[in-house]
Amino acid sequence: MTPRALLRAAEEALLDERRELSSAELASLAALPAEVVPALGALAHEVRLAWCGPTVEVEGIVSAKTGGCPEDCGFCSQSARFGSPVGATPLLDPAELLAAAAETAALGASEFCIVVAVRGPDERLLGRVLEVVPAIRTATGLNVAASLGILTDGQARRLAAGGVHRYNHNLETARSYFPSVVTTHTWEERHDTCRRVVDAGMELCCGAILGMGESVTQRLELLDELRAVAPTEVPVNFLNPRPGTPMAALPLMGPLEAIRWIALFRLALPGVILRYAGGREVTLRQLQAMGLTAGINALIVGNYLTTLGRDPNEDLAMIEDLSMPVGALSGLL
Repeated sequence: MTPRALLRAAEEALLDERRELSSAELASLAALPAEVVPALGALAHEVRLAWCGPTVEVEGIVSAKTGGCPEDCGFCSQSARFGSPVGATPLLDPAELLAAAAETAALGASEFCIVVAVRGPDERLLGRVLEVVPAIRTATGLNVAASLGILTDGQARRLAAGGVHRYNHNLETARSYFPSVVTTHTWEERHDTCRRVVDAGMELCCGAILGMGESVTQRLELLDELRAVAPTEVPVNFLNPRPGTPMAALPLMGPLEAIRWIALFRLALPGVILRYAGGREVTLRQLQAMGLTAGINALIVGNYLTTLGRDPNEDLAMIEDLSMPVGALSGLL
């Protein structure tokens, strides 16, 4: 089929038949030549509007405990196993978390995520989070999300009962490539935590980091694996190589290739909240607005866990220039 025919077939499937694309259809779209990527993005934008509407969800995150993580995720400067300049810090106290949430609310955000660099939460950490979640909700009105690593069934149920709205646990990469990225825990452990989150009644935030040396075939594999865990939100990160990590020398993904994969994530997952996350500033450079017209309908504003983002007012101006309303999104779409 010609590129035009492939795009027309995908449009008919997603907009007229309202069905998801098959793995084979996605593979054909992934092979389109670079000059067709803007058209692929335009189709993804139509799908985003038809399945999710025009609203953009804004989220702030806080690294409640940075560094000192015992895991060996090859992309992460917070691992204690690497010679990274990021040092370990103690857990922020409730007042500091409340202040960070208030700053997020002042930007017009609807979501605030507490992120901790650990394998999984111990009782002290779990108790601290359960203590502060209702306080943040009461003080700011924000939905509170958390990212605390690998969970047990009981921990997932307690977080859900304690008011955690959404839980982040990324698959990161395809199952077949995962051992090349992490060796201290398995893809299956991540998958099981995703299942526990959904079973406990929380919304699942589960995404990826692109550009870690994986193949196109493995990215397509990851899309199938993400569809299987049924996330509400999918954050799309691009590798921003960190000094001292095993991936420090990897090149950045090209901007247009990043747009291709944003569009493919939207076409594969038409109804999800697709969020701009880490690495977008250095990867997309001047094409960041194009991502919002290629399937993205949410973004993290401000700084990330160990890297700086751009001024939140620039992101808010970008959204305004595109005449996209800011608001809350959920799995009820």
